[in-house]
Amino acid sequence: METITIGHSAVVTSRIGLGTWAIGGWMWGGTDEKESIQTIQRAVERGITLIDTAPVYGFGRSEEIVGRAIQEGKLRDKVQLATKLGLAWKDGKVFRDSRPAHIRQEIEDSLRRLRTDRIDLYQVHWPDLETPLEETARVLEDLRREGKILAIGVSNFTPTQMDAFRSAARLDALQSPYNLFERGIEAAELPYAEKTGLTVLGYGALCRGLLSGRIQVDTKFEGDDLRRIDPKFQGERFPHYLRAVDELRELAQRRYGKSVLALAVRWVLDQGPTIALWGARHPGQIDPVNEVEGWKLDADCKTEIEAILARCVPNPVGPEFMAPPAKRPGMV
Repeated sequence: METITIGHSAVVTSRIGLGTWAIGGWMWGGTDEKESIQTIQRAVERGITLIDTAPVYGFGRSEEIVGRAIQEGKLRDKVQLATKLGLAWKDGKVFRDSRPAHIRQEIEDSLRRLRTDRIDLYQVHWPDLETPLEETARVLEDLRREGKILAIGVSNFTPTQMDAFRSAARLDALQSPYNLFERGIEAAELPYAEKTGLTVLGYGALCRGLLSGRIQVDTKFEGDDLRRIDPKFQGERFPHYLRAVDELRELAQRRYGKSVLALAVRWVLDQGPTIALWGARHPGQIDPVNEVEGWKLDADCKTEIEAILARCVPNPVGPEFMAPPAKRPGMV
């Protein structure tokens, strides 16, 4: 498994990380705890050492499942745990809150749920526009000096917001949506990361399963599954994206003898100082990870990919639908 050092820290991790939003169940139609634990342990067996989670994933449940899987498998010294802060919830509604006192409570809750004494990468989930970013940064820098966290990251931040954050703390990583269909960070955030020495964690590397190759035009999404509100899975856009997946599948097989999933993850890894977050909640979803290792996309293949995307997806849409409200409840 390829590895990378996260930013300016000493944390070395696999370049493929396990994303555990779906393991929390919330917005993914539920989850099976036993199967989720097996998925986490299978990922480590396959060489994935970075486990990325967040308190809001299942309102604590994802962190609890990750903690149990790591403890039961005696895996703590084999993995790097990444979690987040700055999202709170009340009555099932999520809002941003990165006030210092809230962070201090959040980290204690996360450490307890994860059954650990340290977090390898602690990330601000979304920028809290009601709290000065410098205040949030100073608390995280204090936590790093206390040894409770080893590296500091932000998620869904702009370069301007990262500049403000970096004025008060050492920043190591940026987590943003990044996959073949969602490439907004290429305009500013990715160049900023390369210039300032940040590692980019691309979440949604498989675009919520769209690039796995398993989704068909008649695939149904049940319950609170967020794909019921994702514009990519709605109306005329859905068949456009599926046609792109079909053509990318043919390209991957013809050029490399690989699956479209392997092509999609390899593409993320070839874009710079990146980590691809691979979401899974069933053990079998981890098995293709070895397909991604030991090869790279050549220039001709990248050109073909661009042509496929331009031809098949005439009306692309980003991941903006996932953003939580910018203001806390009761604020105008």
